[in-house]
Amino acid sequence: MRRFPPERIVCLTEETVETLYLLGAEDRIVGVSGYAVRPKRVRAEKPRVSAFTSADIPKILALEPDLVLTFSDLQADIAAALLREGVTVMGYNQRDVAGILAMIRHLGAMVGQSKRAARLVHHYEQRLAKLEAKAEGRARPTVYFEEWDEPMITGIGWVSELIEIAGGREAFPELAGKDKAKDRFVTSQQVIAAAPDVILASWCGKKVRPEKIAARAGWDSIPAVREGRIVEIKSPLILQPGPAALTDGLDAIAAALA
Repeated sequence: MRRFPPERIVCLTEETVETLYLLGAEDRIVGVSGYAVRPKRVRAEKPRVSAFTSADIPKILALEPDLVLTFSDLQADIAAALLREGVTVMGYNQRDVAGILAMIRHLGAMVGQSKRAARLVHHYEQRLAKLEAKAEGRARPTVYFEEWDEPMITGIGWVSELIEIAGGREAFPELAGKDKAKDRFVTSQQVIAAAPDVILASWCGKKVRPEKIAARAGWDSIPAVREGRIVEIKSPLILQPGPAALTDGLDAIAAALA
């Protein structure tokens, strides 16, 4: 790293962008993912240099970053390409709520905003505890969260945790802790057997079609389908393991379960 704290940061996923804005460190960001939409002004303020599994390496190098922030094994090839070019890369891998909060603290420390990060984490912890307490004692609907439709993929760890915090019961708790999407595939028969009371869906980069979900063979027996409780949650709110999921994403889940 040329400078510390880093002065020129490229963020290849949305959650680190939003976190840096919340920490008042947005001036350090020199490039972002095309999926970065929070806060809204980021699309006008920062150049886009990547999708999710692909990136414009020459464009990133031209920005002369002190640090590039990546996420998960899905960006491992991008990280390797940048490391070979001598760029410092930090790869996050948060897959649950605790990991999200740890990421915020770590990123805050890296940009010299440890105290502000700690305050932000404390705010989120209090918020989560308040919503969890609000749901205490209420009947818990069984919730199937669909991360993708073909093949059907059920929700990852942080999504499952937020469903429980909002007052729901995860339909596939044995799969929620699996990091890789291929380990969370479910069949139509498994979902029918789980009999969810609510179906939440968020297909990254593709609009959810509740009518297509309801029309699946045999799904007319599912309580959520019979009651018309199929709800889309926009992917930027819930599929990014960062502040959005802990705020607007969680609120959207709670509203769907109310």
